[in-house]
Amino acid sequence: MLDRRHVLIAGAAAAALPAHAMDSDLIYANPLSKPSDIANWKMEGEASVDFDTGRMRLKNKLAPDQGQASNFVFWNPKVFEGDVAITWKFRPLVEPGLAILFFAAGGVDGQHILAPSLKPRAGIYDQYTQSDVAALQIAYFRRRWPEERAFHVSNLRRAPGFELLAQGADPLPDIADMTREPYRMKLVKTTAGVIFSINDLTVLTWADDSKKPTPRKGSVGFRQMAPLEAVYSDLEVRRLIGPA
Repeated sequence: MLDRRHVLIAGAAAAALPAHAMDSDLIYANPLSKPSDIANWKMEGEASVDFDTGRMRLKNKLAPDQGQASNFVFWNPKVFEGDVAITWKFRPLVEPGLAILFFAAGGVDGQHILAPSLKPRAGIYDQYTQSDVAALQIAYFRRRWPEERAFHVSNLRRAPGFELLAQGADPLPDIADMTREPYRMKLVKTTAGVIFSINDLTVLTWADDSKKPTPRKGSVGFRQMAPLEAVYSDLEVRRLIGPA
């Protein structure tokens, strides 16, 4: 859980982060509606990808009882830098499981996340948090373990390491109570920190105190823990360019 210092930082972050009031330029748009939309993406781990519903559906191939070996990360190789807003639509279909977005991800020495000089990865969590990867991550649909299902929260973490930066209440219902419409996810990353929202409701905020290095550029990757099955669409990245 967060200590008092983290709570105070999170509480002040909304005032410290002006990104909601900034103009933006669209620098990347991907509907994630057909195979050609992911032609150069990279899967780490064993998973199936289809577009039977007109949206990208991700599902593990290996049985959940294989533990971390059954999980995966699907990387978009594009590199985004500077102050950006990342949006995508998400709809889980089968639970339990867990969904994470890695962002600003690369090597600890500035390498591209898919650089062959980095250590091999195959979806096992320590390969992303206890290795040579520098990244931020938001865990936004946490239903894998009983304690996660009993109390829904979203977690923002920083790697290398497993540092919890901020935590907020997760408004997503269980699948049985969801509407047919996907949920609109939004991450705003600036030099000041991070804001995460779902359907325009702010879930968590974090103000960067600059005491530890925070990745400033990198790629995004969708991670799932088995047996979650989910669909994704309308991935967009906008560069924030100044006050409105």
